[in-house]
Amino acid sequence: MFGANLPLPDPIELVALDPARNIRRRYSITASLDLFGMIVVETRWGRIGARGQAQARAFADRAAAERHIAATLSRRDTAESRIGVAYRPL
Repeated sequence: MFGANLPLPDPIELVALDPARNIRRRYSITASLDLFGMIVVETRWGRIGARGQAQARAFADRAAAERHIAATLSRRDTAESRIGVAYRPL
């Protein structure tokens, strides 16, 4: 189990902005503990100002949660080649 005395990964807020192309995207990742001691990683994304979408995944250990976060961030790193605008920390 994770243990309540260990710190959770810090929340991550990213934005991709290009007013000339009307691109205004946001991406956030937060981690929290549920009542059963699992780490819940919640990812939210969408257009800035819109409701957007969310996905939550539960992990039994910190290493698995950090691997998921790293994989998600590596996908965001390719945004410039995919959409023409890089995500930047907020």
